[in-house]
Amino acid sequence: MRRKRYILLSLLLLTLGVQGQKANFEQVERFTNMKFGKLVGTLIVSPHFINGSDRFWYSFVTGDGIRYYYVDPERKVKRELFDREVLARKLSSLTGTDVDARKLALRDFVFERGDKVFSFKFGRLVFRYDVRGNRLEEVKQASPKVLSKKPARLFGKYSPDSTYVAYVKRHDLYVMRVKDSVETRMTTDGERYYSYGRNDRDMGVQDTRAEWFGDSKKMYVIREDMRNVEELPLISIWGRRPTVRAYKCALAGDEYVPQYEASVFDVTAGKQVRVKMEKWKDQLLWLSYAGKSSDQLFIQRKKRTREELEICAVDTETGEVRVVIHERSDPYLNDELYSIAYLNDASEILWWSERSGWGNYYLYDSRGNLKNQVTSGEWTSGRIVRIDTVRRMLYFEGHGQVKDGNPYYARLCRADLDGKGDVRILTPEEGNHKMVFSPSGRYFVDSYSRPDQAPVNVVRDCKGKLLFRLEDPDLSDLYREGWREPECFTVKAADEQTDLYGVMWKPMDFDSTRRYPVIAYVYPGPWTEYIPLDFEFSSLSGASQLAQLGFVVVCFGNRGGSPYRGRDYHAFGYGNLRDYPLADNKHGLEQLITRYPFIDGSRVGIYGHSGGGAMSVAAICTYPDFYTAAVASSGNHDNTIFDYGWSEIHHGIKEIRKGDSVSFEFNVPTNLELVKNLKGHLMLVTGDADDTVNPANTLRLASALINAKKDFELVVLPGQKHGFMGPAKEFYHRKMWSHFVRYLLKE
Repeated sequence: MRRKRYILLSLLLLTLGVQGQKANFEQVERFTNMKFGKLVGTLIVSPHFINGSDRFWYSFVTGDGIRYYYVDPERKVKRELFDREVLARKLSSLTGTDVDARKLALRDFVFERGDKVFSFKFGRLVFRYDVRGNRLEEVKQASPKVLSKKPARLFGKYSPDSTYVAYVKRHDLYVMRVKDSVETRMTTDGERYYSYGRNDRDMGVQDTRAEWFGDSKKMYVIREDMRNVEELPLISIWGRRPTVRAYKCALAGDEYVPQYEASVFDVTAGKQVRVKMEKWKDQLLWLSYAGKSSDQLFIQRKKRTREELEICAVDTETGEVRVVIHERSDPYLNDELYSIAYLNDASEILWWSERSGWGNYYLYDSRGNLKNQVTSGEWTSGRIVRIDTVRRMLYFEGHGQVKDGNPYYARLCRADLDGKGDVRILTPEEGNHKMVFSPSGRYFVDSYSRPDQAPVNVVRDCKGKLLFRLEDPDLSDLYREGWREPECFTVKAADEQTDLYGVMWKPMDFDSTRRYPVIAYVYPGPWTEYIPLDFEFSSLSGASQLAQLGFVVVCFGNRGGSPYRGRDYHAFGYGNLRDYPLADNKHGLEQLITRYPFIDGSRVGIYGHSGGGAMSVAAICTYPDFYTAAVASSGNHDNTIFDYGWSEIHHGIKEIRKGDSVSFEFNVPTNLELVKNLKGHLMLVTGDADDTVNPANTLRLASALINAKKDFELVVLPGQKHGFMGPAKEFYHRKMWSHFVRYLLKE
C-alpha cells in the first residue's frame, strides 16, 4: 500500500511539474523581432579586387561602426584604407553636413594607379581622395549629353557577331538578318508543349530555347515534348471567380513522360540537322558543352532508370554521334554532386564519378580515353572551385578526409590534374569553408564557420599558407541580448555504427535543472540533409525560434540522406522511400534523451517541410507510442502523385522488356497506409497553389485520416506555393508553435 501511494504521489508531482511549465511567448516574440544585422554587423569578408589585381578592399561593420580595409597579399600588407575620422571631417566641410565617421557609407570605389588615389560615391556626390596628402575634392559630374537616338534592338537572341537575331513565332524558330531585316523561318513543326520557345503558353513572338555557337554560324537546341504529359489542377482564389489552373506534370510510373530531341541549325544554309541521340526509351537529354566553334557540341543522355548515362560528341553537319564517356552507377547516378568540365575547348574532359563508391575526379582526352585518376580515397571530392589549366591544378571542396571531422564541412583541396602526388588540404580547420580566389588564382580569402563558431576570415596563398587573419565579427551586443549559439552533437544510427551529425537549440533562458520536451526538425534526403553547417542567428527551419517557447529542438541526419558521405550512405533508402529514415531518427532521439537529463523523453515532437513533412507523418504513425505531436507541411505523402524524376530516381522504377517493347513499373508505399496507427496529435499544412508538391498529397492523407476516424488539424494557406511567404508564413509558424505548446507543454 505504501509503495502504491509513493507511485501515485510521484506521478502526481510529475504531472503538476509538466503542467506547471508555461510557454515563453514573450521570449519567442523578442527573439523573432531581434535585429540581428544591427546587433552583429558584418560576418564574412567580401573582397573587392582592384583593377583585376590580387589587391582588394573590403568594409567591415562592428560595434565600433564601419571601417574600410586595404589588402595586398603579395606584399603582405593589411591596413585601413583611410583614416575615417579625417575623411569624415573633410566630407563634413565639403558637404556642409555633420558626417559621422562610424556611419561612413561609401560605395562605388574606383582606384587609380598605386591605389593611393581613389574616387567614391557618398550620397549622390562623387569625391576623389588622395590618401598621401589627405586631399579630398568633389568630382563634378558632367551633365548628361543629348545623344542621338540609337536604333532599337530587335527582340530575340543576337548572334555573337550581331549579324542575326533568333526568336520564336507561334512556337516555330525564325532567324532575321539584322542589316536588311530578311526573315527566315527555320522550322514548321513547332506547337504548344512542343515548342522552340516557351512550352506552357501560346504567344505571338517570344524568346527561343535555341543558343548560338561562338562563331555565329550555327545554333543548337534541345526541345522538350510535353504534348502527351497529363495535367494536375490547382484552384486559384484570385479574381471575381475562382478558376482552375492546370499544369503539365509527369508522375512517377506514368506511361507518358517528357521526350527530348536535339537539333543543329545552319543559319546561312537555312538547314536543320536532327541529332541522332535515340537509344533508351524515355531518356533525358541535356547540353553538356558547346564550343566556340560550331563543330564542337557534346550532349548527355541518361536512362529513365537513372543508373546509366553517356556523353556524346555530335557531328553538327550530319547529326551523327560518338559516345565519348559511358557511365553506370547502381542503384542510381548521384545528380547532386555530378560534375563535368571541358578544359582548353574540350581537348580534355574532367569527369566526376562514384564508380569506386566515393566521388572522385577523372581526366579523359577528347576521344574519351582515360588519362588518369585525379583524386582518390574513401571520402568525397565535391564542388569544383577553380581549375588552373596553366599550372595543371584542380581546386575543389573535399568532404570527409579528416578523421573524426564532420564530413559535411567543405574544405578546399588541391590536386594535380595529371594525378601526380597526393591531394593536399589547403584549409584544415574544422568548419565549413567558403573561398573567393583573386583574379590570378595566387591567393584566396577563406571564411569558415560552424553552427557553434562565428566566422573566421583569413587570407591564404594558393598553397594554403596562412598569410594573415582579417576582422572577426563582434557578437558582444548579441550575447548581451541573451542569444546563445546552438550546440553540435553526434549520435549513432540504428545500426549502432554510422555517426549521425546534428545541432541542438535551447531556449535563451535555459535551465539545466528543468526538463524540456524535445522536438526534431527533419528532412530525410536523399539528395541533401538540411543540417546547419554555417554560423547563423535564426535558423531557416524556425528551430531556433521554436526553442524559445521552452523546447529543446534538434536536427540530425539519417542514412539515405546527404550525397557527401559516399554512395552507400546516400543510396541507403533506395527501394524504401517512405520508411528508410524513421529508425535512425527514433534511435538518435533515444540516445539524446538518455544522454541529457534536461530532455523529457515522454514528450517528443517532430516537424518538417516537403520531404520532412512526409517523414513527420510516417514517424508519428510508425512509432505512435514514441512521438506525441507532429506538424507536417507540404509533404509528399503519396509519391504516386509526385514528380516522376525525384521519385523514380530515389525509390527506383523497374524496366520491363517484352520482345522489342519496353515499359516501366513503379510501386511505392505511401503515408495513407499508415494512418490507422495514429495515436498522437497531428497537424497537416499545405498551400493551395503548390505546384511542386500538389495539395492533393495533403488532402488525400486528410481523407484517409477521416476514414480511419482519426482526429487531426488541417491548415490550408490560400495562394501559397511550396515555399510559404509573408503573412501566411508567419501564420504557419504561430500555428505550429501553438500545436506543440498545447500537446507538449500541456497548455
